[in-house]
Amino acid sequence: MDRPSLHTIAVVGLGTMGTGISDVLTRAGREVVGIDTDEAAARRAVAALESSTARAVERGRMTAEERRDALSRFRTFPDLQAAAQADLVIEVVPEDYDTKCQVFAALDAVVRPDTILATGTNALSVTRLAADSDRPERVLGLHFFNPAPAMKLVEVVSSVLTSPAAVAAVTQLARDLGKDPIAVGDRPGFVADGLLFGYLNQAAAMYESHYAGREDIDAAMRLGCGLPMGPLALLDLIGIDTARTVLDAMYAQSRDRLHAPAPILRQLSEAGLTGRKSGAGFYTYEAPGSAAVVPDARTPDPGAGQGAGRPVHGVGVIGSGTMAAGIAEVFAKAGYPTVLAARSEEKAERAKARVATSLGRSVSKGRLGEADRDAALARITPAGTLDALADVDLAVEAVAEDLDVKRELFGALDKVCKPGAVLATTTSSLPVVACARATERPQDVVGMHFFNPAPAMKLVEVVRTVLTADDVHATVREVCTKVRKHPVDCGDRAGFIVNALLFPYLNNAVKMLEEHYASLDDIDAAMRLGGGYPMGPFELLDVVGLDVSLAIERVLHDEFRDPGLAPAPLLEHLVAAGCLGRKSGRGFREYASR
Repeated sequence: MDRPSLHTIAVVGLGTMGTGISDVLTRAGREVVGIDTDEAAARRAVAALESSTARAVERGRMTAEERRDALSRFRTFPDLQAAAQADLVIEVVPEDYDTKCQVFAALDAVVRPDTILATGTNALSVTRLAADSDRPERVLGLHFFNPAPAMKLVEVVSSVLTSPAAVAAVTQLARDLGKDPIAVGDRPGFVADGLLFGYLNQAAAMYESHYAGREDIDAAMRLGCGLPMGPLALLDLIGIDTARTVLDAMYAQSRDRLHAPAPILRQLSEAGLTGRKSGAGFYTYEAPGSAAVVPDARTPDPGAGQGAGRPVHGVGVIGSGTMAAGIAEVFAKAGYPTVLAARSEEKAERAKARVATSLGRSVSKGRLGEADRDAALARITPAGTLDALADVDLAVEAVAEDLDVKRELFGALDKVCKPGAVLATTTSSLPVVACARATERPQDVVGMHFFNPAPAMKLVEVVRTVLTADDVHATVREVCTKVRKHPVDCGDRAGFIVNALLFPYLNNAVKMLEEHYASLDDIDAAMRLGGGYPMGPFELLDVVGLDVSLAIERVLHDEFRDPGLAPAPLLEHLVAAGCLGRKSGRGFREYASR
């Protein structure tokens, strides 16, 4: 078929997504036929459009005349016969295959032969829906993201049966609407949701296992990864019942354990605790539909059960790299006298020079006064021997991510540091208890995982082993607060919170690329535009370092023994070839200079 002109568009299903799509279409000058058997839903859709366009006029984004025109272009009807003259029909009915098939069968009998039929599914098989249609060549997927007016991404999903002209027509429509369309094949979750929902499901399972609290999981991913929302808050926004339905559909096709819905999603759904729309889900809200979270029985008291920590007057930081210098800067700026110990006096002096450079940048940007810079630098004492740590109350190691190296260091700290000193490791993936067992005082050892760059990143994962004393745990939390960091508690499990959720997502993106499902650029764009991520997965992998990423993936796979966590072969091949990301000049992309 020739590429048709899409002027009159029918939207079947006037829930939140259907209403949002109708809003986008009417503002772009399209005639929109809204269809829903529920008259109340149709009234809500009209009211929502009236409200959104009124706000647009108030904010100067459209004129009163443009608003009147947009409202006049939106009409609602109770049956599918109203779609008879539509150029395009977009169905956004509930995510149920039989329901969608019934809609498509009814549309086949109503619409013109050249009308394109688009499904808004984000998990079901577009190919299967097309095959059951009378004219499969005109059926495709058109997946908007919620809220449709704000989100830029649209996934255009074609099957082996879809006409290229139909794909071209809806792709051009998406561009005309000011959206960024990406072409994807027909696979569970497509690109964005295929990566996103596995991550959300893992977060739900992490909470269900009591490994970490809901606030800590959400804060960890917001502060550690720069995400706009934590995973459990996002599940509440999406709707826990909706998420469960999507994961069920994805699992039915993929059989990937990552998509097998966590039992807590079923429990909450069947209890009617479906998230914001019901007023309660993982969190409790002021009222159904409200975004305002209110305290409930699960709201933690940060001080409950903590007890008093040990006094900390002096701090030691061990290491000479970027992370060690950054952590020393954090402590020194917060007023702690800090010993910066390295393997030689020269290395320690170089590490202090790094701190001076960083503080100088803060002064030049107006974030720090010269007097405060000078005071912070004066608090740092470089040392070429661990003996200088004899009187510190807290020793924080930031040496190479090698268990043998760390164990050797903790054995030495055990002999040097005074009784009662807290010994902390900044490891991001190694077992903290292994460091503790290298000492004669395992109760004094704790994980204190800063994120890079330490002066800028607010998050610290506080990792408690089965041997860590209560007052040691309390000490580290108190110190985090004093240095203006946000502590989150977790157990001594591979990846802690952030890496345990982040790296399987990154690994799955590599597998998606390996399978030629979508291009590297489209996958990155999908997660930035559809998921609100600050960076796409391949951008992030190149920044982190492919060798570092591979090492973390191996640790996760070794710990959990889940075949789905096995490192993607493409990641292993790139590391073996020396393509490590930005630091080597080449990773998933090439860079102008190292």
